[in-house]
Amino acid sequence: MWTEAFDLHSHSTNSDGEHPVADVAKMMAESKVQFWSLTDHDTISGWSSGKQAAESEGMKFIPGVEITCMPGLEANAAVMETRQRDRASDSWHLLAYFPHIEFSSKGHMDFEAWLAPLGQGRIPRMKTMVQRLEELGMPIDFDAVVARAGDSVGRPHLADEMIAAGYVETRQQAFDEWIGDGKPVHITRPKPSIAEACKAVHEAGGFTSLAHPLYYCIDTADLVQFCLDAGVDAIECFHRSHSDAYRHELWSAAKKAELGVTCGSDFHGRMYNQSPGRMAVPLSTLPPSLNRMAKLLFE
Repeated sequence: MWTEAFDLHSHSTNSDGEHPVADVAKMMAESKVQFWSLTDHDTISGWSSGKQAAESEGMKFIPGVEITCMPGLEANAAVMETRQRDRASDSWHLLAYFPHIEFSSKGHMDFEAWLAPLGQGRIPRMKTMVQRLEELGMPIDFDAVVARAGDSVGRPHLADEMIAAGYVETRQQAFDEWIGDGKPVHITRPKPSIAEACKAVHEAGGFTSLAHPLYYCIDTADLVQFCLDAGVDAIECFHRSHSDAYRHELWSAAKKAELGVTCGSDFHGRMYNQSPGRMAVPLSTLPPSLNRMAKLLFE
């Protein structure tokens, strides 16, 4: 049995999303989502408002976060060529979910403390990138960049300020020419390994799913084996960037390896021509805790 009741990947103005939490919740509900996770980048500051907004819209809220990690494997050149990508992402993203966490519990507080340096590390990185832009003749007000962000400043906020200053016309141009991976202004920052992040999530009672593996340019068999070795619980097989063929390939491989499967629109906002929800996923291969939730709904 397949369902579109889940959307387990979305962003708000607490990181690089266009809309406040309550608006994201409303749009999810309008798309008939019944189980929603807010997964802002490296911050869980939207959990309380997310839970409140979900309840007001009649949805079940699943506290989540998207953790920026070091690459797990080196990109496969043949896979990059097949996917017509000139380079793979310089980070891998791990989705973490806490469907049964009690707010302000020890597990919540311990995980928040573990996560905090990842968000804080974005500030010195952004200062350095702003400095590099100034050296290249494109002065940018650092405070203006931060003002565009919620609790997790990132490159999209810098791109928007570059647009406002007239240096580029679009976010895509900013990334392609200046701030994207491997470009003149790009700066990497300290990140945990996938295994380290999985350990922290598991200790807090959560489970993990590797986000949008298309971007990492790894052979599917190698990707699945890596997840098994690193302690990843599931793979986001059903992501808006994945073709139907790749979704089926990932799903089949994950199912064979007895890994869970998740789905997500990776919704950032209407301005990106993105839509929330409408992500079909097989109930039988959802991670156990989500599978149990769904069974209660459909019984």
